[in-house]
Amino acid sequence: MIDSERLSIPVESIGRLADIILSLQRGFLSHLSVSLGEGQVSFVQFFLLSHICMHESLNMTEIAAKMNHTTAAATGLVDRLAKLDYVERIPSPNDRRKVLVRIRPKGMELVERIRRDMISNLSKVMLELDPQEQSMWIQIYEKIFGYCQKHDRCGTYLGAAD
Repeated sequence: MIDSERLSIPVESIGRLADIILSLQRGFLSHLSVSLGEGQVSFVQFFLLSHICMHESLNMTEIAAKMNHTTAAATGLVDRLAKLDYVERIPSPNDRRKVLVRIRPKGMELVERIRRDMISNLSKVMLELDPQEQSMWIQIYEKIFGYCQKHDRCGTYLGAAD
């Protein structure tokens, strides 16, 4: 239910915002990095690689939880990344029955390259804004991200629930 009494803009404007977000999302995802745009890895694969990059290693249960997938789906995702030599499976030092997933140098290089591309391309978008708008854009996104984290609506990709 929409609490339209507390909004200072018409609900139709929010509908327009929804349309813009849907339209921009695909463009941003495919154009923020050449590697993502060319389909070398999917955005979901990139998110997983980024998360593994932040940790020494993760087990399949942790990966499934982080990606909000079943363990079987997470295993398929890891299989594809392992086939591309971006990650490797290693036995857990604490429990030999468990398998850990660790990022390989090739995977680290890909994550770093995609992040550099994203930063470069977002910088170009920022140049279309004046300095005040640039600051406002960051502040607005930080506020939205904070709201989503507080209300558990960020998805697990963005570092929520780390």
